[in-house]
Amino acid sequence: MQAEVVELSPAEKASKIALEKVEESIIAGQSFKLEAGAGAGKTYSLVEALKFLIATRGTSLAKRNQRIACITFTNVAKDEIASRTDRSPVIHCDTIHAFCWSVISGFQSQLRQFVTEIPQWNERLEEIGEVGARRIEYSLGHRSISDDALSIHHDDVLTLAVRLTEFEKFRRILASMYPYILIDEYQDTDAAWMEAVKERFLGDANAPQFAFFGDHWQKIYGTGCGNLEHPAVREIGKEANFRSVPAIVKCLNRMRPELPQEVKDPDADGQVVVFHTNDWPGVRETGYNKGDLPGDKAVEALSAAKELLTAEGWDFEPSHTKILMLTHRVLAAQQGYSSLPVVFRYNESFTNKEQPHIAFFVDQLEPARRAFEAKRFGEMFDYLGTNKRYILRAADKATWSSSMSKIMDFRTSGTVGDVLAHLREQKVPPLPSAVERLEQKLAAFDPDGEEEMPRNLQELRDLHDVPYSEIVSVTDYLEGHSPFETKHGVKGAQFENVLAVMGRGWNRYNWDKMLANAANPDLVADKDRKMYEDNRNLFYVACSRPQRRLAVLFTQELSDMAMQTVRKWFGEENARSLPL
Repeated sequence: MQAEVVELSPAEKASKIALEKVEESIIAGQSFKLEAGAGAGKTYSLVEALKFLIATRGTSLAKRNQRIACITFTNVAKDEIASRTDRSPVIHCDTIHAFCWSVISGFQSQLRQFVTEIPQWNERLEEIGEVGARRIEYSLGHRSISDDALSIHHDDVLTLAVRLTEFEKFRRILASMYPYILIDEYQDTDAAWMEAVKERFLGDANAPQFAFFGDHWQKIYGTGCGNLEHPAVREIGKEANFRSVPAIVKCLNRMRPELPQEVKDPDADGQVVVFHTNDWPGVRETGYNKGDLPGDKAVEALSAAKELLTAEGWDFEPSHTKILMLTHRVLAAQQGYSSLPVVFRYNESFTNKEQPHIAFFVDQLEPARRAFEAKRFGEMFDYLGTNKRYILRAADKATWSSSMSKIMDFRTSGTVGDVLAHLREQKVPPLPSAVERLEQKLAAFDPDGEEEMPRNLQELRDLHDVPYSEIVSVTDYLEGHSPFETKHGVKGAQFENVLAVMGRGWNRYNWDKMLANAANPDLVADKDRKMYEDNRNLFYVACSRPQRRLAVLFTQELSDMAMQTVRKWFGEENARSLPL
């Protein structure tokens, strides 16, 4: 009986073509870049490339005691890739920091020399005079010095790795260990490290074969390298979209015609709609929020858009719809941390955790507090970067329990200042050195003196008065525990329906200017290029998250040129004026 022939979908055909090109490049020994747009199945292609390498090179690599390196952006991605390749011993899959440390940690004499060149170590090294015979180690990712060791920061690992690539001996050793190096989310990989790869490896016949998987239109992290171009790297476009219905993919293709995508189901139903507020006759905001609706009107606009969409069949339960807030003035009111945009001049101080106190609260103290509440004490110590082996006495345990319990109380009844005073008094959990130094500077500053208080100390002083409950709320927001989502949290995620709210509030983002420039992107001045691409990429990421329905709400007034882009990308029939 003749086997039934299964017809591939358009997306599956496009994916198959891309994978064939990947395998051709591997066989030819040519480094390549797989550019996979949103929803293309980039991780699938990466895993298939690894499986192909295992099948065709695995035995010979094992005989030579060599491995395939797979560098990921997160531990979650590392675990997923390892699982999908059956944790093959021939693959070393790890984050870039862990991978780099594994290959540089043996070069102790060079590390002791090069660490003195890192500016952030200047003040600390003055205290001890010289590194001496101290061992350079990397465990918690914080800078510290003991009698026999010097512990380096996460950033130091990459700086030292880049420095070592200057030496041919190191490059040859690396190539002998890892003949194949695959990099996931290449566009978000540290720019200096990627520049070293381009300058010192690509095009060298003795270097490893590199494979880069990612999408430079989804580069939304500040330290990433963005697009990668090199004469020795073959570019392969994966022209597939397995996520979104045709109505959404058509919009994405109009945004990005150089990488057109084929859909999985050409007959799938969906919806795209754009609401603008240009017809509102009132006075708009000025300054950093120039052109945006006043706060109360912006909240009203969100409610009005949700009401209209609900009437058209949208379900705004979090399991069905995610609201992506690319404006903080509406978001802060909705989420319960309205003081923070007032405290900080730039929202990035708390949205990107650029301010040390916010980074400590969001990345360490709040996760540790939740672990303590769930009685997962080992996890609590891991978040705080504290070695639990030194907490052996009953008195130590009682101190920790009492201190963490007090922090639990502050969640509802205390201020940020209360929490900081408590931590400085109890010493457990310990404050990071950057936080402690700022606290000392604030305490030492004479407000009656002639010197004007620096802005960072003004912000810290005002932060002390903020209810700690707002820190809890902003942590929930940044971690995605809400019907809303952070601008960075949307990356890699997908939802059934998405309502993206575009307004001002981040000084780095101006949707009107981006849309106006998108009409003629080649005319964007060099000095404005990065900001334009950052805006464009975040807009593309937001619009490419939904599977079935996409709505975009602009609370910012749009110029005629920007509206031309909106109508071109989304269709004249889908652009509506929101009645307010």
